[in-house]
Amino acid sequence: MKFPKLLRAAALGVLAATSFLTAQEKGQWRAASTTAKGITGDVVFTDIKIILNFNAFTVAQIRSLTPAEATALFHADANAEGSGSIYRTEIPAEKRFLHKNTLCGSEETQWVVTYVNGRNLQMALFSGGSIPTLTPDALANATNLCGTYSYVR
Repeated sequence: MKFPKLLRAAALGVLAATSFLTAQEKGQWRAASTTAKGITGDVVFTDIKIILNFNAFTVAQIRSLTPAEATALFHADANAEGSGSIYRTEIPAEKRFLHKNTLCGSEETQWVVTYVNGRNLQMALFSGGSIPTLTPDALANATNLCGTYSYVR
């Protein structure tokens, strides 16, 4: 079956844009915030893994972060050139990181939310089976937000 040139060009454009958005997190990031330096250390993103303190965990991108969600969670400028993603993962509650810290206390870490703006990465970790609600009201009362971290390149 042959696709019309316009349809094929549009499909390639969507694929390229999707690859660009998810590729922003890829690579190694140095811990910048006090929480990142004290708990996760440096972080590395690959196509299917997140590596925290030399421990690799599988991640699956669920969807892109909206500008409104980035603003609510990370206080990002809604007009900034940043992008982010929501990932699903399974990091056991008993897993220890730097200084014998856990990520979500006695709960399994199930969600990784990222936001990249230039050479800065912000990351938030969540517990719970449901995808986090990233609105100002929901975040003000969130019991599933485990922590936020900052990294640089």
